[in-house]
Amino acid sequence: MANANSGSGKIKIGLALGGGAARGWAHIGVLRALKDAGIHPDIIAGTSIGAVVGACELAGQLAPLEEFARELTRRRVLGYLDFNFAGTGLITGHRLGERLKKQLGDIRIEDLARRFTAVATEIGTGHEVWLSRGPLVEAVRASYALPGVFRPVKVDGRWLFDGALVNPIPISVCRALGARYVIAVNLNIDISSRGTISNVNPMPASDDVMEETPPVTGKNGIAVRRLLQRQILGKGEDVPGITTVMMDAFNIVQDRIARSRLAGDPPDAMISPRLHGIGLFDFHRAEDLIQRGETAAKREIEDLMRELGVRGHAPQSTSLTVT
Repeated sequence: MANANSGSGKIKIGLALGGGAARGWAHIGVLRALKDAGIHPDIIAGTSIGAVVGACELAGQLAPLEEFARELTRRRVLGYLDFNFAGTGLITGHRLGERLKKQLGDIRIEDLARRFTAVATEIGTGHEVWLSRGPLVEAVRASYALPGVFRPVKVDGRWLFDGALVNPIPISVCRALGARYVIAVNLNIDISSRGTISNVNPMPASDDVMEETPPVTGKNGIAVRRLLQRQILGKGEDVPGITTVMMDAFNIVQDRIARSRLAGDPPDAMISPRLHGIGLFDFHRAEDLIQRGETAAKREIEDLMRELGVRGHAPQSTSLTVT
């Protein structure tokens, strides 16, 4: 096969990494499989967790991110949640921001070897904002600032939050930056298959009614911490916590937007990991998620290599001027 970058037949490849909270660890497996096949995207655009993984890949920090993800437990996940009861989000995000800062340092987007854009949404106007210049950590934090959960991030005088509200799988960004062949990673394909209308009994049976959580009493922070754990993670398999409800509702909206945009601007190839049964807050399941992402990418590798004519594709250096 001819190299995809050889001669006049070179193809500039874009990779659109979609949002999906904890499910985003599957992106790590996708990137590993693509690299093993010799497919190195020239452009990466990411939304929310897709921005996190894409930024770490282009900064040469994907391996440390994978190590961090694999070491997460439920307890460690809770340790990164700095609760905020008086601001614009349940979690300030400072601890996660510090972790990203440690990982990515002071890297600026325009200094990366390949082009990168993080997608965010402007509060108030609902404008889709493409962050293609400036501090990498700041752009990533803005892209994953889930409304109501994480505090929004101010960038160049604009308050921004999660880009999944406007562009859950940023295929359009890749094309605008010059990609001729776009590979998209959709983390929510199982939600798409559930988008049907069902008739339900408006009065649930008595044993189906959710019980109110009894108040937690105590004279120290242990009781409060236990209450927060129940509210975040739920008190049982059948009773979701606050963030589970918020994130699942957000994800349904994200999925409807994604399906609409995919219909109008489909990618050239789609990688859809099978993630049924994995919750949006299951950050502690990285090993399983990474494996599922790698498996999904490998299912598409043969077709990708045939269409791209890839054999050891090397990324092409491109101008980083963004208008």
